[in-house]
Amino acid sequence: MGAPQKPKLPYGLLAEFEQGEALIAAVHKAYAAGYRQMNGYTPFPLDGLFEALGRRPTRLPLLTLAGGIVGGCVAYFMLYYASVISYPINVGGRPLHSWPAFIPITFELTVLGASFAAFFGMLALNGLPHPYHPLFNVPAFKLASRDRFFLCIQARDPLFTRDHTRQFLEALTPKVYEVQP
Repeated sequence: MGAPQKPKLPYGLLAEFEQGEALIAAVHKAYAAGYRQMNGYTPFPLDGLFEALGRRPTRLPLLTLAGGIVGGCVAYFMLYYASVISYPINVGGRPLHSWPAFIPITFELTVLGASFAAFFGMLALNGLPHPYHPLFNVPAFKLASRDRFFLCIQARDPLFTRDHTRQFLEALTPKVYEVQP
Protein backbone atom coordinates (compact mmCIF):
# COMPACT_ATOMS: atom_id res chain seq x y z
CA MET A 1 0.00 0.00 0.00
CA GLY A 2 1.24 3.44 -0.86
CA ALA A 3 1.09 6.70 0.95
CA PRO A 4 -2.35 8.29 1.29
CA GLN A 5 -3.24 10.40 -1.71
CA LYS A 6 -3.58 14.13 -1.24
CA PRO A 7 -7.05 15.34 -2.30
CA LYS A 8 -6.92 16.91 -5.73
CA LEU A 9 -7.66 20.63 -5.76
CA PRO A 10 -10.04 21.99 -8.35
CA TYR A 11 -8.89 24.60 -10.87
CA GLY A 12 -11.04 27.07 -8.94
CA LEU A 13 -14.55 28.22 -8.19
CA LEU A 14 -16.70 29.97 -10.79
CA ALA A 15 -19.47 32.40 -9.86
CA GLU A 16 -22.19 33.28 -12.40
CA PHE A 17 -23.85 36.72 -12.32
CA GLU A 18 -26.72 38.07 -14.40
CA GLN A 19 -25.60 41.72 -14.32
CA GLY A 20 -22.24 43.28 -15.12
CA GLU A 21 -22.54 45.64 -12.16
CA ALA A 22 -22.92 42.65 -9.83
CA LEU A 23 -19.74 41.15 -11.28
CA ILE A 24 -17.76 44.35 -10.74
CA ALA A 25 -19.08 44.67 -7.19
CA ALA A 26 -18.11 41.03 -6.52
CA VAL A 27 -14.62 41.61 -7.93
CA HIS A 28 -14.17 44.65 -5.67
CA LYS A 29 -15.25 42.59 -2.63
CA ALA A 30 -12.99 39.67 -3.59
CA TYR A 31 -10.02 41.98 -4.09
CA ALA A 32 -10.72 43.67 -0.74
CA ALA A 33 -10.88 40.22 0.88
CA GLY A 34 -7.37 39.51 -0.41
CA TYR A 35 -7.97 37.31 -3.46
CA ARG A 36 -5.55 38.06 -6.30
CA GLN A 37 -5.66 35.00 -8.60
CA MET A 38 -9.02 35.69 -10.19
CA ASN A 39 -10.43 36.65 -13.55
CA GLY A 40 -13.69 38.00 -14.93
CA TYR A 41 -15.40 36.73 -18.08
CA THR A 42 -17.98 38.89 -19.84
CA PRO A 43 -19.84 38.91 -23.17
CA PHE A 44 -18.71 42.50 -23.79
CA PRO A 45 -16.13 44.85 -22.26
CA LEU A 46 -17.05 46.29 -18.86
CA ASP A 47 -15.63 49.64 -17.76
CA GLY A 48 -13.66 49.25 -14.56
CA LEU A 49 -13.29 45.45 -14.58
CA PHE A 50 -9.61 45.54 -15.54
CA GLU A 51 -8.79 47.94 -12.70
CA ALA A 52 -11.01 46.09 -10.21
CA LEU A 53 -9.10 42.86 -10.89
CA GLY A 54 -5.89 44.70 -9.94
CA ARG A 55 -4.27 44.21 -13.33
CA ARG A 56 -1.24 46.21 -14.42
CA PRO A 57 -1.04 47.90 -17.80
CA THR A 58 0.29 45.70 -20.56
CA ARG A 59 3.82 45.81 -21.99
CA LEU A 60 2.48 45.54 -25.54
CA PRO A 61 3.06 49.23 -26.46
CA LEU A 62 6.71 48.89 -25.46
CA LEU A 63 7.07 45.72 -27.55
CA THR A 64 5.44 47.48 -30.51
CA LEU A 65 7.81 50.44 -30.18
CA ALA A 66 10.81 48.10 -30.02
CA GLY A 67 9.59 46.23 -33.11
CA GLY A 68 9.19 49.50 -35.00
CA ILE A 69 12.66 50.74 -34.03
CA VAL A 70 14.27 47.43 -35.00
CA GLY A 71 12.35 47.37 -38.30
CA GLY A 72 13.40 50.93 -39.15
CA CYS A 73 17.05 50.34 -38.24
CA VAL A 74 17.20 47.12 -40.25
CA ALA A 75 15.63 48.83 -43.28
CA TYR A 76 17.97 51.82 -43.14
CA PHE A 77 21.06 49.63 -42.68
CA MET A 78 19.94 47.38 -45.52
CA LEU A 79 19.56 50.35 -47.87
CA TYR A 80 22.83 51.92 -46.72
CA TYR A 81 24.73 48.66 -47.18
CA ALA A 82 23.28 48.07 -50.64
CA SER A 83 23.94 51.56 -52.02
CA VAL A 84 27.17 52.54 -50.24
CA ILE A 85 29.10 49.36 -49.38
CA SER A 86 27.97 46.46 -51.52
CA TYR A 87 27.16 48.06 -54.89
CA PRO A 88 28.07 51.77 -55.01
CA ILE A 89 26.95 53.47 -58.23
CA ASN A 90 27.35 57.21 -58.80
CA VAL A 91 24.23 58.27 -60.69
CA GLY A 92 24.21 61.88 -61.89
CA GLY A 93 26.78 63.04 -59.37
CA ARG A 94 24.54 62.29 -56.37
CA PRO A 95 26.17 61.15 -53.14
CA LEU A 96 26.22 57.41 -52.47
CA HIS A 97 24.48 57.91 -49.12
CA SER A 98 21.39 59.69 -50.42
CA TRP A 99 19.26 59.38 -47.28
CA PRO A 100 16.08 61.09 -48.59
CA ALA A 101 15.63 58.18 -50.99
CA PHE A 102 15.79 55.76 -48.05
CA ILE A 103 12.86 57.32 -46.14
CA PRO A 104 9.86 55.58 -47.82
CA ILE A 105 11.24 52.05 -47.47
CA THR A 106 12.49 52.75 -43.95
CA PHE A 107 9.03 53.99 -42.98
CA GLU A 108 7.31 50.94 -44.47
CA LEU A 109 9.59 48.47 -42.70
CA THR A 110 9.17 50.41 -39.44
CA VAL A 111 5.41 49.90 -39.71
CA LEU A 112 5.88 46.25 -40.69
CA GLY A 113 8.21 45.60 -37.73
CA ALA A 114 5.80 47.28 -35.32
CA SER A 115 2.88 45.30 -36.73
CA PHE A 116 4.65 41.96 -36.38
CA ALA A 117 5.80 42.83 -32.86
CA ALA A 118 2.26 43.83 -31.86
CA PHE A 119 0.70 40.69 -33.33
CA PHE A 120 3.16 38.15 -31.96
CA GLY A 121 3.58 40.08 -28.70
CA MET A 122 -0.18 40.00 -28.15
CA LEU A 123 -0.26 36.27 -28.78
CA ALA A 124 2.63 35.67 -26.37
CA LEU A 125 1.36 37.97 -23.60
CA ASN A 126 -2.13 36.41 -23.77
CA GLY A 127 -0.71 32.91 -23.67
CA LEU A 128 -2.26 32.04 -27.01
CA PRO A 129 -2.99 29.73 -28.66
CA HIS A 130 -4.79 28.10 -25.75
CA PRO A 131 -7.19 25.53 -27.23
CA TYR A 132 -8.25 24.07 -23.87
CA HIS A 133 -9.15 25.71 -20.58
CA PRO A 134 -10.68 24.03 -17.51
CA LEU A 135 -13.59 26.51 -17.57
CA PHE A 136 -14.79 24.85 -20.78
CA ASN A 137 -15.82 21.85 -18.59
CA VAL A 138 -18.55 23.94 -16.90
CA PRO A 139 -21.68 23.75 -19.10
CA ALA A 140 -22.96 27.16 -17.98
CA PHE A 141 -19.73 28.87 -19.08
CA LYS A 142 -20.94 28.90 -22.69
CA LEU A 143 -23.24 31.76 -21.60
CA ALA A 144 -20.15 33.96 -21.06
CA SER A 145 -20.32 34.82 -24.76
CA ARG A 146 -24.05 35.61 -24.65
CA ASP A 147 -25.53 37.20 -21.55
CA ARG A 148 -23.85 36.05 -18.32
CA PHE A 149 -20.92 37.38 -16.31
CA PHE A 150 -18.47 35.10 -14.51
CA LEU A 151 -15.86 35.47 -11.80
CA CYS A 152 -13.35 32.65 -11.35
CA ILE A 153 -11.18 32.52 -8.24
CA GLN A 154 -8.37 30.09 -8.94
CA ALA A 155 -7.17 27.44 -6.51
CA ARG A 156 -3.58 28.69 -6.82
CA ASP A 157 -4.58 31.82 -4.85
CA PRO A 158 -2.92 31.75 -1.41
CA LEU A 159 -6.26 32.45 0.33
CA PHE A 160 -8.15 29.76 -1.56
CA THR A 161 -9.75 27.00 0.44
CA ARG A 162 -12.61 25.09 -1.09
CA ASP A 163 -15.09 25.74 1.73
CA HIS A 164 -14.12 29.28 2.72
CA THR A 165 -14.00 30.55 -0.86
CA ARG A 166 -17.33 28.87 -1.68
CA GLN A 167 -18.94 30.55 1.36
CA PHE A 168 -17.45 33.89 0.32
CA LEU A 169 -18.82 33.57 -3.23
CA GLU A 170 -22.23 32.31 -2.11
CA ALA A 171 -22.55 35.39 0.13
CA LEU A 172 -22.50 37.45 -3.10
CA THR A 173 -25.62 35.52 -4.27
CA PRO A 174 -24.46 34.06 -7.60
CA LYS A 175 -24.62 30.50 -8.83
CA VAL A 176 -21.32 28.84 -7.87
CA TYR A 177 -19.65 26.03 -9.80
CA GLU A 178 -16.54 24.02 -9.00
CA VAL A 179 -14.12 23.89 -11.93
CA GLN A 180 -12.15 20.68 -12.31
CA PRO A 181 -8.79 20.74 -14.10
